[in-house]
Amino acid sequence: MEENPILVEMREIAPHARYHVITLNRPQRLNAFVGPLVRQLAAAFDEAGRDASCRAVLLTGAGRGFCAGQDLSERLVAEGGPPPDLGASLEGWANPLIRKMRALPLPIVCAVNGVAAGAGVNLALACDIVVAARSASFIQAFARIGLMPDLGGTFFLTRLVGPARARALALLAEPLDAARAEDWGLIWKAVDDGALMDEAHALCARFCAAPSAALAAIKRGLDAAATNSLDQQLDLERDGQRELGRSPDFAEGVRAFIDKRPASFGPRKAD
Repeated sequence: MEENPILVEMREIAPHARYHVITLNRPQRLNAFVGPLVRQLAAAFDEAGRDASCRAVLLTGAGRGFCAGQDLSERLVAEGGPPPDLGASLEGWANPLIRKMRALPLPIVCAVNGVAAGAGVNLALACDIVVAARSASFIQAFARIGLMPDLGGTFFLTRLVGPARARALALLAEPLDAARAEDWGLIWKAVDDGALMDEAHALCARFCAAPSAALAAIKRGLDAAATNSLDQQLDLERDGQRELGRSPDFAEGVRAFIDKRPASFGPRKAD
């Protein structure tokens, strides 16, 4: 196992405003999942949540790929040996990671720098904004090895691209190029390869200047809308807007709008 399967860097934008860059760092294996990588990735998101100066997270991969999904060398079964309990792996570390990402009160930007396959696709889709290099591709490869999408893939796919396209992507396990992924609404944007990281860093810098409590509330509200009724969602918006309307950020936003100047929002409250 590599010494550092996850790399974490802090980018300072202003006093008390920075973002964390998390890089999957198994380039020789296309950043495929192994237990230590996933555990360190979860710890990196925890660290971002605890950092009161952190306003966003940027997730990307080292080398020529984003993430090839599960490292299947961990799944080889000796002849005559018992089959693996893949459900236990999901319950033990993969599913908690996805829940942690969705609950994180920070926008997560994902820069897909190459192939995203299997669980690697769904790791990207668990982020809030996905930008991809034009050379990148997305492959729900599970059916090729006798499995179904996991890490939330069956949830995210249908909601992002609709049932017809979700079924075809999952059942056929064919690659989807970045341009079509953008056109279908699977990702936010496809950009030229050389512009990918500049685009991702610019988004994170923008979030560093944004009202952090409002971003967290937006993220919670959009996630809840997937399962709430209209009445439940209206109540959620009422309660969230009540709390945000009493915040210093709202007062500053209104003053800045009236004064025709950029707003200067306050620091984030850490987890």
